Amino acid sequence: MKDEHSTPVVAVIFAGGSGKRMRNSGLPKQFLELYGKPIIVYTLEQFQQHPEIESIVVSCIESHVSNLLYLVQHYNLTKVKKVVVGGPTGQISIFNALEAVEKLYTQQKKCIVLIHDGVRPLIDQETISKNILTVVEYGSCITCVPVIETVVLKNPVNKTFEIPARENSFLARAPQSFYLSDILSAHRKAIKDKMLNFTDSCSLMSYYGHSLCTTEGKVENIKITTPTDFYIFKAILDAKENSKIFGLL
Repeated sequence: MKDEHSTPVVAVIFAGGSGKRMRNSGLPKQFLELYGKPIIVYTLEQFQQHPEIESIVVSCIESHVSNLLYLVQHYNLTKVKKVVVGGPTGQISIFNALEAVEKLYTQQKKCIVLIHDGVRPLIDQETISKNILTVVEYGSCITCVPVIETVVLKNPVNKTFEIPARENSFLARAPQSFYLSDILSAHRKAIKDKMLNFTDSCSLMSYYGHSLCTTEGKVENIKITTPTDFYIFKAILDAKENSKIFGLL
């Protein structure tokens, strides 16, 4: 792809969650280990290994910045160029990382950013590539997966008022990818408007009138939020390792 375009591609990784829903001893979920390796490292390695990712910026919970810097060095994650302190919300944490990207690429007219959760370690190389290609072609890319059950929308008094067709219903996941100038502009408008509680980047961009394009991702690209998610992650890793052993991959 570098032969096709010269736009730098940066992964922005959000690792600012406190992990309360994991019901553990208080260690943020992104630093929980599986087979001796923290979840955040599994995630970062996928972007480290992708040939089109030029650099990585991580927004990290303040109390664990030093721990993350140690992991970056220990696992030789050479594409991690900056670790910034997160903010009081996920939206502000991502904004802090985007501003860091802007400072790293002040001489570039365009820059593509792939915004990804630190606790989505099952991201794969194909999905990363599809995100980059879709942004180049259409200006944005939201990774989605189709729903496998019926979605019901209800009103404030608990009455069902819409059941969208399943074939038209998708779940937004990550990465969510944009040109840096577009997503930064939306963030700055939100800060000016004191709109600081958007759940994710695609919600923010949609609110400020940006057209959003999608690509279908892998179902296993889950966000590890609860103990159940952690055990699913372990099962998927084990299945992949067994497939390699028995020559099924």
